Amino acid sequence: MTGLPSNTVPPLSVLDAFGVEGTPVPLAGGRGRSVRVGGFVFKPADGTEEEVEWAASVFERLAPGSGFRVPAPLRAADGRSVVEGWTAGEFLDGEPGPRGRWSDVISAGRAFHAALRKLPRPGFLDRRTHPWAVADRVAWGEEETEVAAGLAGPLSALLELRRPVEQVSQLIHGDLTGNVLFAAGEEPAVIDFSPYWRPPLFAEAIVVADGLLWFDPPPGLLVVGSDRPGWRQMLIRALIFRLVAYSELVGPSGQAQADEVARYVRATEVVRHRLADA
Repeated sequence: MTGLPSNTVPPLSVLDAFGVEGTPVPLAGGRGRSVRVGGFVFKPADGTEEEVEWAASVFERLAPGSGFRVPAPLRAADGRSVVEGWTAGEFLDGEPGPRGRWSDVISAGRAFHAALRKLPRPGFLDRRTHPWAVADRVAWGEEETEVAAGLAGPLSALLELRRPVEQVSQLIHGDLTGNVLFAAGEEPAVIDFSPYWRPPLFAEAIVVADGLLWFDPPPGLLVVGSDRPGWRQMLIRALIFRLVAYSELVGPSGQAQADEVARYVRATEVVRHRLADA
């Protein structure tokens, strides 16, 4: 296990519990916390054990050949999905999007959401307090919060643009942008499930918002969902979601970095002036 700090690798007791042998190798992405051991990926469990167990059971029920793949969860010998704060799943090879694969990321998300359509809303969603859960509720007008210095302006502008919208909610993956893998001859792999109960179009809007904020998106990405009612409102909510999540990470009394503030100002102006209401 040399080359990695001890707090970023699963201890031998965890590997033994899952029945895996090998040397942990760091993986890109996953906020630098994921490692590969043999044919499996280990990472610290995000959320409560209830949420991790629920996500594992969802992935175990998804049928293959539906336009996407998901990594099979690995369970310990006693059936647990979490051991000493660690969880594990099948390693799936592939290169992450979104560069050069924007439409493919969105298509994989549509297939994934179609498979989730009939699943019930899990109760733990109401109890989450992490930055992204707070940001989601703010984006949908269910909560208010103070934002870090510099972000109040773009947030106020986005809130002024927000209007009521009627769409059917279901389980969605709220962080598809960097979590769809592509490998030759394989269906896209959807990883690192971030569950929310929102319209599927909101998940697509988050991908587009990410493109506006952090990438050089291809022509046409902005209007990828404009043929469906409420597209502009979904994109407005997606930008609020990303802005508030960033602010929550900085802290309400913190100072947002100037380049990050500029990203949100630019993206807000794009939505205000370049995208007709729909």
